[in-house]
Amino acid sequence: MRLIVTAPLAASTHDSVLIKPYAACMGKSGGVTMDMIGCITAQHQRQDARLNNAYKAVMAELSPPRKKQLHNAQRAWITYHDANCAFYDDPDGGTLARVNANAFMMTATTDPT
Repeated sequence: MRLIVTAPLAASTHDSVLIKPYAACMGKSGGVTMDMIGCITAQHQRQDARLNNAYKAVMAELSPPRKKQLHNAQRAWITYHDANCAFYDDPDGGTLARVNANAFMMTATTDPT
């Protein structure tokens, strides 16, 4: 589940810990499409977990009415996010379109603004 959180996330050493494995993986991919997609997928999963943890932390602090508002906002964002990401998965775009679509999904999850 990809959820956005309006509370600030700490941009710190934690960010570089997440980015380093991705950069190393992409460097080792040698430009091979499936290897690049594997790197992007792994990074997306790391960022998605981080985002969900932040969401849970914010939800734990909210009153029931605010929880419902945030939940509804997240559902609307997910609908938009998934439709927007699907657009980049151009069936006529060749293998690079798959890489771009996966990279877009990872980026949209990493920076959900």
